[in-house]
Amino acid sequence: MVRRLRRQAGLTQAQLAERAGLGERTIGRIENDRPFDHRRGTVTRLADALGAGPQDRQRLATAFGGDGSGSGGSSDEEVPPPGPNGPPSEPARAHGPLSDEADTLAREIKRRWRREEAQRRVHHPFALPVRWQQVSVGLADRPENTQRLAPGDTSPDVDLSGDLRRVAEVYRRIPSGRLAVLGRAGSGKSILAIRFALDLLEARAWSDRIPVIFSLGSWDPNTIDLRDWLIDRLLRDFPHLARLLPSGKSLAADLLDADLILPVLDGFDEIAEGLRREALEALNRTELRLVLTSRQGEFAEAVREAHAPLASAVVVELCDLALDDLRNYLPRTAPTLRGPADLDEPGSTWDTVLDEAQATRSAGGANLAFALSTPLMIALARTMYSDTPGSSPGELLDTTRFPDAQAIEEHLLAGFVPTVYRRRAPERRDDGRPRSREWDPERAQRWLGYLAHHLVRLDRERQDLAWWELGTSMSRSSRTLIIGFLAGLAFGVTTAIGNLPVDLVATSHGLGFALVRGLVVGLLHGIAAGLLFGLVYWYGSEREAFKPSPVRITLSGGTRRTRGNVAARFVGGTVGGLAVMLILVLIDQYVVGPLGLGDGESGGGLMAAIVFLPGIGLATGLVLGLLALLEAPVRTESAVSPADLLRMDRQNVVFNLLTWALVIGFGVGLFDAITSGPLRGLEVGTVFGLEAAFGAGLGYGLSLTAWGQWVALSRIWLPLTGRLPWALIAFLDDAHQRGVLRQAGAVYQFRHARIQSHLSQTFQERHEPHEPDGPDRHAPPAGPDPTPAT
Repeated sequence: MVRRLRRQAGLTQAQLAERAGLGERTIGRIENDRPFDHRRGTVTRLADALGAGPQDRQRLATAFGGDGSGSGGSSDEEVPPPGPNGPPSEPARAHGPLSDEADTLAREIKRRWRREEAQRRVHHPFALPVRWQQVSVGLADRPENTQRLAPGDTSPDVDLSGDLRRVAEVYRRIPSGRLAVLGRAGSGKSILAIRFALDLLEARAWSDRIPVIFSLGSWDPNTIDLRDWLIDRLLRDFPHLARLLPSGKSLAADLLDADLILPVLDGFDEIAEGLRREALEALNRTELRLVLTSRQGEFAEAVREAHAPLASAVVVELCDLALDDLRNYLPRTAPTLRGPADLDEPGSTWDTVLDEAQATRSAGGANLAFALSTPLMIALARTMYSDTPGSSPGELLDTTRFPDAQAIEEHLLAGFVPTVYRRRAPERRDDGRPRSREWDPERAQRWLGYLAHHLVRLDRERQDLAWWELGTSMSRSSRTLIIGFLAGLAFGVTTAIGNLPVDLVATSHGLGFALVRGLVVGLLHGIAAGLLFGLVYWYGSEREAFKPSPVRITLSGGTRRTRGNVAARFVGGTVGGLAVMLILVLIDQYVVGPLGLGDGESGGGLMAAIVFLPGIGLATGLVLGLLALLEAPVRTESAVSPADLLRMDRQNVVFNLLTWALVIGFGVGLFDAITSGPLRGLEVGTVFGLEAAFGAGLGYGLSLTAWGQWVALSRIWLPLTGRLPWALIAFLDDAHQRGVLRQAGAVYQFRHARIQSHLSQTFQERHEPHEPDGPDRHAPPAGPDPTPAT
């Protein structure tokens, strides 16, 4: 209405905003039917600025929730439109400056989960009719509590029946805003969580909370509060929310505290067994509106141990799909064109198989109906038979090969990866390049098995495939040796090469001497540096020091939080630089010199070198302090994928190397220019700058940054030993495109925990006895399902 009147008046949004005394952004929000914080008189100012007539003034007042008097809204809050089942449980609120950030986050989440839902083909040819039934008191709280009734009020019956298409609608009927969804493995809990989030985002005119899906498996309620953990997850998946506000809080914390986030907590059963009671008690200490999913057994056990259900929460249980559901769905997933052989072969189509299963009521048909009673198994069966030419689903009725439903499930799990990696004609893009790489199915299964087993062997983050942690399943000693060797190699090679021009130009010993001295000095310095960097890594690896920080380098300076690290990093860098240089000087004086390889460039012996040490130490501290000063939170409107985060971290390392080269090179060059002349200062400054960048800087990067972890372990050692492919990011992205993995912000996760569990167990049976590197912690005992499933 406002847009129409504005156009009739020939005004732009900026002109209307100026006339009405409102913000241009406010005009945009009004015209796009978004929540905004309007006050008394807004309607009058708009009507006056638009030159509206009496009828238009009346319509504007009514639309704004006023009484039609033309005096503006009747309250200071916006009145939301009614929902499909009557008014919402509470009015939608406007949140001033946070509303724009909330809209940006909502758009980003919607885009992510739409893409994920399309990848899973949830709606092709139509959404499976995932239904549920309400759980009575016991696992669920009392109806009076879930409906927020006052003492003495009666509890009206609330219809909470529905299916996947109406999950958001059912949630709006719950006054407490707390819902727990239970179901067995593969029953569709994660799919329901995605559909719920998308449905709410489509109807944000009714509720301003943004549904954000959190995987609960990594939460330890004994070490971190729920609020802090939610903030950490938001910062990991949406780094632009790290921006600090004038209050000192991050944007993520402000959104959560302003009640603009609706947590969808997926996978309560994936919390460690000994922590579920504490997790339930922590959830009961908050009145935060939330949706929680879990397998029923693990949730029921936590309720029994805590002697209390999830407070004020309605609990529903997902029902198994019936044979009629399969008959309606699976035949429509198969291609309509079949070969001549398919027409004559019995059991070649889903129609004939399901008709036989229903008509004969045989043991094979009963096994098939039970095995395909969950969305996960239906999706696997579709992949293996509907999407694979020449396959015959009739074999699933063979009771000799598949004596029970579990045998069918294991067959579908085992055949999923080989099926999606079957060889096919390469597709090409418009530019002629192949759309995706072809991977050997056997190697792909081994690599995925290693990744799955890597998650099982960790006591934390059992869902998230984070590229910076892929090497942490190796033993601590193995990782230290590899990183120390590579850091020492980088330092030693750089030192050896850097000494060649100095000895050739500044001495008269000749090429042979320069080569021998460079080799000896490089070897000794490399060994010393490798031991030092390895020692630093050994003590720091257990202190969570290697996760990438969602920051970027900006010349405009960082935030108050990052600037607060400048002093500490300056002191640490100065002390560390002094220690390293002192060791190298002692090596040159007391090892290299006695070998007859002294080049006469020590400039006065040991005392002169010691005088030189404070300058090197201060320069090292200045490098680390400067990097801390220039760090700033990442602000991006796009999805943070693993490749995005890796690219950002690699750019940070490149900037780090340049900083090492410029600061160290300039400082040393200036010192030598004052004492020995400009030409000498330029020569020494250049050599020291290059050695600082590719020696100290690269060694620092390999041992103390996430990028270094990635390069040393995931890009060199694990591919070298055959446990991961060389093109790892390309492989993970391709696995996501094939539906084996899903993307959750900056990390990947297996499409389903049962697939992850099966791959891990298969890898352990085939390869674990031959693995040279043991895990940091003991792995859980092998079993049918070592990793809880959602």
